[in-house]
Amino acid sequence: MPFSTAKFLKFRSGMQKRIGSLRSKTEESLECAVETMMEERVDGFFQVEHGLEEVIKSLIEIEEELEVVRDLSGAMRLESRLEFVEDRWDEFDSEIRERPRRRRKRVSLADMLKAASGSGSGSLSESPSTVNNAMDAYAIMGVEFGSSLADVTAAFRTKAKQLHPDSNNGDRSSEPELRRMLEAYQFLKEYLSLSNTEPMRPPDRPYSPSE
Repeated sequence: MPFSTAKFLKFRSGMQKRIGSLRSKTEESLECAVETMMEERVDGFFQVEHGLEEVIKSLIEIEEELEVVRDLSGAMRLESRLEFVEDRWDEFDSEIRERPRRRRKRVSLADMLKAASGSGSGSLSESPSTVNNAMDAYAIMGVEFGSSLADVTAAFRTKAKQLHPDSNNGDRSSEPELRRMLEAYQFLKEYLSLSNTEPMRPPDRPYSPSE
């Protein structure tokens, strides 16, 4: 599926910002490695140095491919590569600074549902995240790929109101669909924030089924 010009420019801008940020952080990591590893962890330093050089090489390749990608599948493939490189950088930076690796924030669906309903009722069990890419998340939300956070939020409000048990005489049969939609919504909030495609804007007020 081809990108419209506007969507492509938005995607490219977000990717370029992420690439630039990661390149800067990689250079900082190299400087830190020289200062903290050369004396006591020299063997580890050479391994980390090689790994960070590979990160920079990958960023250059991704940036070059970014200039020629024009369809949705190519964009998703390129973004997946960038996410992999971001994770690799974090692995090396964690070793340099001797800190635990950062983990991508996973949504607690039970907490999200409680927040959406404005109450603590309900007994949903948490399950591992199943929304792993933006294309799936946009599809679940029923909005066009590349839509803004404002559009995603509007879709979330509408669908949550339709699916919530309080809007269906207490019928909880739609809870699996609601949980998956909440997961997709949280994924896209983080995705759009990380992609720098637009500032992260939460809803104007907490969702209430009575709206």
